[in-house]
Amino acid sequence: MALDDGDVERRLWAVADQLRANSGLKPSEYSRPVLGLLFLRYADGRFAEAEKQLQPKPGSRLGAPTPDAFKARGVIYLTPEARFAHLLKLPESANLGRALNSAMDDIERNNPDLADALPKNYGAVGDDILRELIKTLAPVAIDGDAFGRVYEYFMGAFAQQEMQKGGEFYTPSSIVKLIVEIIEPYHGRILDPACGSGGMFVHSADFVRAHKREPEKELSIFGIEKVSETQRLARMNLAVHGLGGAIREANSYYEEPFPIVGQFDFVMANPPFNVDGVDKEKDAIRKRKDRFPFGLPKPDNANYLWIEMFWSALNATGRAGFVMANSAADARGTELDIRKALIESGTVDCIVSVGPNFFYTVTLPCTLWFFDKGKAKTARKDQVLFIDARHVFRQIDRAHRDFTPAQVEFLANIVRLWRGEATELLRGSFDLLDERGMTKAYADVPGLCKAASRAEIEAQGWSLNPGRYVGATAREGESEDFREKLEELQEEFERLTGEARELEAQIGENLAGLLSLEG
Repeated sequence: MALDDGDVERRLWAVADQLRANSGLKPSEYSRPVLGLLFLRYADGRFAEAEKQLQPKPGSRLGAPTPDAFKARGVIYLTPEARFAHLLKLPESANLGRALNSAMDDIERNNPDLADALPKNYGAVGDDILRELIKTLAPVAIDGDAFGRVYEYFMGAFAQQEMQKGGEFYTPSSIVKLIVEIIEPYHGRILDPACGSGGMFVHSADFVRAHKREPEKELSIFGIEKVSETQRLARMNLAVHGLGGAIREANSYYEEPFPIVGQFDFVMANPPFNVDGVDKEKDAIRKRKDRFPFGLPKPDNANYLWIEMFWSALNATGRAGFVMANSAADARGTELDIRKALIESGTVDCIVSVGPNFFYTVTLPCTLWFFDKGKAKTARKDQVLFIDARHVFRQIDRAHRDFTPAQVEFLANIVRLWRGEATELLRGSFDLLDERGMTKAYADVPGLCKAASRAEIEAQGWSLNPGRYVGATAREGESEDFREKLEELQEEFERLTGEARELEAQIGENLAGLLSLEG
């Protein structure tokens, strides 16, 4: 049976308590055995369903279905010993850790795409705990990016001090769904150069299926992930959802494990925010004007390196959607110069502000950026659509928010209307559109959306902050949430600190130049 989110999280908490109290694993390792078991649970369910469909009819001369028959359906082939149900029925005296490690080896042997991707450290957990884990996880079924959700849950609940900024292991499903709905990846080559657990690909496939197409035929998937364990997680995630792709372990700043520049129809990503220490003197950055066509940012901050990498990966009609730190929308100095050039190229499509508390492990708000290279040849080339979605959310609990399916569809429909496309009304967004007078055509709505001209953007100092354009609603006279305001001030402080560093570097260069003239 499928469980709701509350039941799933209560079970996961119980599992983590078992691991914390009774295993020798570190908090950052809790997710690994659970993910392997959840992988088996999912794989077993899909295998059982395919097995029923492939069984020959009574009296037929056909033999039992072959491994290739399962693979043709995008289903991972499981031998009897690797079935979740088999492991659940093993006697108390069985060495469960050895049986699980053997099952993982067996799956990799029969499914070469998963070579070296599955966990095999079950001997360190202990048979009693493993038995409880199997019983606890048996009923669990989570839609969408199941692996990423579990991974983020464990990291967020028990090991926040070990995580980096930005939630780069797992992007919340509702944010990914919004990105997918706006870039509309019906068909083509799709890249995520910071792919984490692969959720962007899973939801892209869901989008294709929802439009009555087969994702394994429509999408070619390419991902890059620098953390070995997370790269394995992405491969597991794709496999269990019946998807294949090239997921490579590499550092996107310096390495291209496959051709990238100008090669992709779609780019989606949630890169780490405000990373410092990237070596811009390396040839892969300094000598690659094709990767960074608008120049290199001077601040020790990688946000604009990512932005240019996403843009340069697109082909002539490609679209990109990605998560970005709020501070990037108003960054000054060389980052402003890059942003201005992007806007003047006519390819900045849409910018969406998202409020705080959408991520498990960071509370900061963020911004979604969208590029569309094909837009440069349309009547909208001198416009950018700004959407302020900070007041659009569902409050899950005190610390977490998301978008409902109707809200995702509503926000995506605003973009569709602006583009002159047909709206989609399958998830209950009609009333939300009707309230704003947008059932038939796009219209600027104070406090929500504004299609700004290039002249208006120039007048705002080339800012891409939606709050500067959409104006205010009557509701905004209400008192602001203190936590949200404090987080916005922190974001502003980070931006100003970056500007100060850039000015300091510029002063140093000027002073050195003057001293050399004196000499």
